[in-house]
Formats: sequence, structure tokens, C-alpha cells
Amino acid sequence: MIKIKFGRRILTALGLIALCTSAFAKANSAADGVKQNIFVEPVKGMKDDFIRGVDISSLSDIEKAGGKFYNDNGQEEDIFKILKEHGVNWIRLRVWNNPVWEEDYKDPNGKSAKKGEAYGGGNNSVDVDIPMAKRAKDSGFKLLIDFHYSDTWADPAKQNMPQDWKGLNEKKLNAAVEEFTRESIKKFDAAGARPDMVQIGNELNNGFMWPLGKIWGGQGEKVGGFKGFTKLLDSASKGVRAAQGNGNKIKIVVHLADGCDNGLYHTVFDQITAANIDFDVIGLSYYNYWHGSTAALKKNMLDLSKVYKKELCVMETSYAFTEDDGDDQGNPFLVYSGENEGYLPSVQGQATAVRDVMNVVAAVPNGLGVFYWEPAWIVVKGAGLSSVWGATWENQGMFDFNGRALPSLSVWNLAAGKGEMTNKWGGSAKNGSGFVPYALGEPIKVTTTPGVEPVLPKFSKVLFTNDKENQIQIVWEKHDWKAEKTAKTVTLKGKISGSDFTPTCEVKISTRVNLVEDNSFESGNLGKWKLDGDPAACFVENNKGNARSGKFTYKYWLGKGFKSTLSQEFTGLENGNYTASIWAMGGGGENEISLRATGFDGSKTVKAEIVNTGWKNWNQYKITVPVKDGKCTLQIYLDTKDGNWGNFDDIEFYKED
Repeated sequence: MIKIKFGRRILTALGLIALCTSAFAKANSAADGVKQNIFVEPVKGMKDDFIRGVDISSLSDIEKAGGKFYNDNGQEEDIFKILKEHGVNWIRLRVWNNPVWEEDYKDPNGKSAKKGEAYGGGNNSVDVDIPMAKRAKDSGFKLLIDFHYSDTWADPAKQNMPQDWKGLNEKKLNAAVEEFTRESIKKFDAAGARPDMVQIGNELNNGFMWPLGKIWGGQGEKVGGFKGFTKLLDSASKGVRAAQGNGNKIKIVVHLADGCDNGLYHTVFDQITAANIDFDVIGLSYYNYWHGSTAALKKNMLDLSKVYKKELCVMETSYAFTEDDGDDQGNPFLVYSGENEGYLPSVQGQATAVRDVMNVVAAVPNGLGVFYWEPAWIVVKGAGLSSVWGATWENQGMFDFNGRALPSLSVWNLAAGKGEMTNKWGGSAKNGSGFVPYALGEPIKVTTTPGVEPVLPKFSKVLFTNDKENQIQIVWEKHDWKAEKTAKTVTLKGKISGSDFTPTCEVKISTRVNLVEDNSFESGNLGKWKLDGDPAACFVENNKGNARSGKFTYKYWLGKGFKSTLSQEFTGLENGNYTASIWAMGGGGENEISLRATGFDGSKTVKAEIVNTGWKNWNQYKITVPVKDGKCTLQIYLDTKDGNWGNFDDIEFYKED
């Protein structure tokens, strides 16, 4: 047995092992978040000045709307003090040019905004940010200012030109960018909040200030390309240096998203380097559920450090402490379960995920540190993505929905080997190591036929007591499969080297043979299925949180209505009655969804109407198919309205006994 090195946790770990030998782990609820007892392994080689930063740009809206924050003692306290006590040493604030609605807006649910009204989403103009920046500086934090060069959200999918700069020619736009950058920094400096670092643009995968600063355009679209982009980047950089004056150097960051995409970073930074742009730091966004494994992040960062000789910093990362939704707005979080690793959406899982990103950056030459995006975006009416939309990030906060500091907030201290704590609600955060397996990430189920030895997985993902999921070798007990002559279920026990945890595998012996290969889409593609429809609307989705089993599903979604048919033909069938079934879930409201069978007896068709009733409300639908022609075609038919969405999983087609 692996020795557990964290004192009281040994009882918890052994208890979990005893209770969970045949179970799989579940995330904690938002209400129980503050009660969790977590452990964080210190990061080796972390320097004292390693950036342990947070972006709290939405704070102005949150506090204005009445949001409050509570420390470990349950007392209301200024958020800057709470963050400082938990090891945070940098604050990041985004800057928008003029965050007001450009046009009147009204959504289908009746929510509206008038042209010129405050946009919301933090309303992060320079004037709004300066008081927050001053509070940060007065509290002893270093400060990063993130210029979006937009009036609202800027990311790879949208980089909208500020309203006041629309129509400017290239020369005037570059002058405006340099002036805005210079004068904005001077205002921060004059207020006693001089930035220590400045981002000139946010997630610039495809440039910024479209179309003049857009790198790639669609067919027939006139864009500035790399020449226009790098000119604007140079103007922004010059604005920083002009504002810097003779004071301490302000580090300049150029920031892209998709932190594991080495090809993207080379494509963009080769051009930036060739244009001799003055900058100091390569910034990366890394959300594991969108971008990939920590191993892929590390590989990219090591290469970038070697090739470009710049400092590197993860400017954005996060992970959920719960799957709960605090305001019915819906959240973009996806449970991350990659090929070799994953994390439970729990307070412990959140802390481990953040610690692992710090561990990567600390091991990279010139790795500066990590910023967590919006850990304080709690549920408060009036503090959402905009003035008409709610929040979408509350389950990725490091405060619970009521503003109470979660034990995972201590990861910033604990990664440096200090700051253990116990809170008012019985939760705690301590240093630890030697984490051991305690549960399966998901049940292991295999199907075979009488007398045939099943193919058992040699490796499976297992959750450890830090709520990290790792691929581990399992040795299964022996069984006489030739002696099994009838349909039944056999439960096998497995062994993991060095662990007392006993995983199990449920082997279903069935006379029914599912003729649908890869019936849960775990190959990550459609395989033998043929799509007659828009692949942008119907595709295989990698999202464990939306899957009934495994992590892949057949997904449909499009902003507008569409029709499609997904088909698979089966030939050489023995005539007789067959059963076809499918599991489905989704938002509902379609014109028609159905599972169909055709071609089994001339022109006949049978179908089962599918009615979706909500997220994760999985229902199974079946049809009986009387095959007479030795063949059959199964179809998943969709006729949707605007915005309909849903998922299909675990399809079966078998001959009845």
C-alpha cells in the first residue's frame, strides 16, 4: 500500500476505499463546498515571486449589486484582504474602451437594453477600473491591466472594433491605439495604481480590432492580415513604453488562447517576432476542458520558451468546484476527462487542477506564473455577462454562490507549502502528498456472449484522493468463461499495484449481440454512420458532462432550425425480429426527433418519436424491426427549430431471442 502522508486524511481515504470499491465518485454540491476537507501537494521549485494571480474584473458590478464576501471565520471582509490571506499576489483587470450598448437590444425572452446604456459584465472602463486597481495596490498586490481594445468581450471568436474608432483609416486607428494605451496607463499611474504588467490585447488568435487588425478573413472579406495586426500591436506596445517613462519597467504581454496549440503559437509569434514587436511575455489561456492535458500545455510552453526566449505566463485558467448552476443562466463548464487524466468537479478537484497548472509553469524556463479567471464571480442579480444576461461562471468560482471563501482558495498558499487553514463550516485545506486510488471515474462494463472470454480493459481511469483521474493498469481476477453457458452478469474484481482499492468490472453475458459498433461514439467520430445534413449542426461531442456513458455523444445544436438524417446500414442479417434502441436527452421543442428503421421489408418504415425533457434527463426509446429482406437501415432523424439542442448515446440493434 502506498503510504499516505497527510495525517487525518488516512481515515478519510481508507473509509472511501472501503465504501467505493464498486462505486464511482460524484461531485460535491455547491451548498457543501465550504465543508470540504482538501489537500494540496506543494509545487517543487516555485519561486517566492511566482505569480499567483486572479482576474476579478467583475468586482465593480458585483459589489454595486450588493455582493458580499466572507472569510474563513464566516465574517464579511474586503475581498482584497481575503485574497491576500490566501496567497494571491497579483490582480488582473480587463479594460474596455467605452462599455455601453452600441444599439438597442432585445432578446427572445424580452430582456432589453437601450443604446448608450452601461453594458455590464463589469463595465470595465478605465474610470471604473481605477478604484479597484488602487485598492489592489494599497493592499500590496501587483497589477496586470488587460486591454481588450473593444467596448465589450474580446476573444478568438469576436474582436469588435470600439465604437469610437469605427471608420478610422489605418493611420488614424494606429494613432488612436497608441494614445489610448498611453493615456490610460498614465491615469492609473496618477491614481497610485501603476500597472506592473500590461496585456496589449486579449486572446489574439485571430488578431483584434476587426477588420483592420484581423489576421485571417473569410472568402471575399477584406482584412488587414498579419501586416495590419502587427502594426496595431506595435502601436499598443509603443503606448505602453511611452507611459512607462523613467519609472519601473512595465512588462508587455501578448496573449493567445488555446494554450496547447503549438502550431497556432508558432504561426502568430513567428510573425510578431519578424515584425520586431517590443514585448516581454507570451501569455496563454489554458482551460483543460477546452484545450487539453497539462502534458500538452507543458510541451507547448517548453518549446515556446526555447524558441522565442521570452517569459511565459498562463493568463487564464479555471475549473469548477461543483456542477450546480446558481442562477439558471447555464454555464459553459465541461467536465475534463482526457485520455490519461481528468478532474472531478469538486472543491478538491478544483484545487488539484489549479495546482497542476502551477506545477507546469514552475517547471518551464522563464515561467512567471498563473492567473485564475474570475474566481469571485458569485451569483448576484445585476452582475452578469451583461446588463441583460446572468452570470455563467459561478460554479468555477473560488467562493461559493453566497460569497463564502472555499477551501480551494487556499491553493495559492498551499502550492507554496504554507497557509493551512480550517474554516467555520468544518472545511479545511492542508498540504499533502501520496494520494491513493479511491474510486472509479465511471463504472467499467463489458458485454460478451456465452462461452466467449470478454475483452477486459487493461487500463482504466481511476480517481485518487486529490480528485484527479489517472489512467492506471488493472489486473483482473481469473474466471472460467468457457463454463458460462447462460445469460447472466459476472462481477470481476481487479487489483491496482501498491493499492488496497479494489476496482470492479461488470461483465454482462448476453445472447443478444449489439450490431452497432462503437455504440457510444467513444472513437470520437461517426464511424460507419453517414450524415445527410450540416456537420456544423450534427457532430460527435467530447463532453463527459453531456454523456450517458463514456465521454462522447452524437450532438446536435444550431442557432437556426435544420433537418438531418444520420444513417447506418446493416446487411447479411438473419431474418427475424430485432430491437433497436437509443438514449436521448436535450432541451426539447423540436418539430420532430425520431429513431427510425427502414429497408427491412420493402418500403416499410417503423419509428419511435423522441421527446426531450431537459438536460441530463435521459430516456430510452425502442422500436421492433421485423427483418425479412436480410438488411435494415437505422436512422436518427431531426427536424429542429432555432436553438434546439440534444445528445444521443448508447445505441443498440440486436436480434431478439
